[in-house]
Amino acid sequence: MSLFPPSTNGDYHGAKVSAWYLVLAGVMEIIPGCIHYFFPDGGAGVIGGLDLSMRGETIIALFAWVGSLQIPFGLMLLIIGVRYRTLVPLGLLAVIIERSLISHDGWFGKASFSGHHPPAHYGSVVAVVLGLVFLVLALRTQRTHS
Repeated sequence: MSLFPPSTNGDYHGAKVSAWYLVLAGVMEIIPGCIHYFFPDGGAGVIGGLDLSMRGETIIALFAWVGSLQIPFGLMLLIIGVRYRTLVPLGLLAVIIERSLISHDGWFGKASFSGHHPPAHYGSVVAVVLGLVFLVLALRTQRTHS
């Protein structure tokens, strides 16, 4: 058994653009994940514009925790898009669910009470729409070739 089994790309009949969007989504997870994990303030102050004067250590620790989840998730999406394309629809569904939850929280949930919207609140809405478009393309194309 190896860490990376043989590629499944030959069995994927969906739209190739959907797989490449998943690669892009993976990169767009890894970049903020690295910012959240490695930046001194996790990007909370310098990018997100959050006031870190009260409980700043806790906020920064939470950002690092989120980054520690984003990095492996992004790597998994990248690997699926490049090597295991039969999982592209499942990967896109995971992106849609993740970004839908972030969007809901940012605009209607707990994070909406402050009225402050960091870049992720806007980008997540766009990612949900794009994810849905590419999921439909991946599934529709699969049916046509079956």
